[in-house]
Amino acid sequence: MSDILIRAKSLSVGFPIGSGLFSKQILKAVDDVSLDIEKGSVFGLVGESGSGKTTLGRALLKAVPITGGGAHYSDGEVEYDLENITKNQLKDYRKRAQLIFQDPYAALSPRMTVRDIIAEPLEVMGLTKTRQETDKRVREIAAKCRLNLEHLRRFPHAFSGGQRQRISIARALVSAPNFIVADESVAALDVSIQADVLNLLKQIQSDMGVTFMFISHDLSVVAHTCDHVAVMYLGRLVETAPTRKLFEAARHPYTRALFSAIPSLDPDDRGAVQKLTGEIPSPTNQPSGCKFHTRCPHAIDHCKQVEPQLEIDGAGHAVSCHRWKELMATQAA
Repeated sequence: MSDILIRAKSLSVGFPIGSGLFSKQILKAVDDVSLDIEKGSVFGLVGESGSGKTTLGRALLKAVPITGGGAHYSDGEVEYDLENITKNQLKDYRKRAQLIFQDPYAALSPRMTVRDIIAEPLEVMGLTKTRQETDKRVREIAAKCRLNLEHLRRFPHAFSGGQRQRISIARALVSAPNFIVADESVAALDVSIQADVLNLLKQIQSDMGVTFMFISHDLSVVAHTCDHVAVMYLGRLVETAPTRKLFEAARHPYTRALFSAIPSLDPDDRGAVQKLTGEIPSPTNQPSGCKFHTRCPHAIDHCKQVEPQLEIDGAGHAVSCHRWKELMATQAA
């Protein structure tokens, strides 16, 4: 595990819903997920809304309880079992693992200056002893995030969406974390601003060696940013591979359907669009067998009865589908 920062093994997150002793159901937001995130990498997590991406990211931050399986964090200095982490260990883990929120407008307090927003983690965690030390650290991180001294004196309402997201990034970086979950961190921004924020994240990752989990529903953004990508559906991973391998030869029908929905810059390129019918089933009433069979055009009776497991090859490409080899051979022909 020397090169693995976070390893999840059969990780599950469930939430009880309903009321009364006999009426409670369990909503399976994350179901039996196993993955490895390498140090210094950008790990992408994609899928439709409601697939469990945000819950998985928060479970790895220990922001929601892990109800099954577990996850292990190891950065070379400390090792934590996130399922059984103690209160003191969790306090230290908060310094090492941070979150960039999706909405840059809701994530910042309108009553605090930018300086105070960025400095708050330092003061709450006790990472600096004097105001001068705090200000020095804030200025260093602000400069990395392309914020100047004048910006630090202002309030969030004075900034655009892209500038606010840079403030959120600075706040996440100020405690010098090793792991950051970026939860749809460019989804609310214009395309041109998205590119600026993505380039900033890439530069920070290169300069500081921070490991990112990048959660997104935009595959073009993932292709530009990530080293490895996992595709999630109804709380489970259906495919995971290095980014280039996944985009060159996606194996799961769900992944190929997501790829076919990416708009082409060529107006004459009609492509082979694979439309998905229906919506993601309810997590409280999941279908038997393969979770995707209710929307898959290639499903057979075996898919409806037996749940497939992730099959991984020697190149790190894993897929959870009974018929993927048959479908790939048909596509190649």
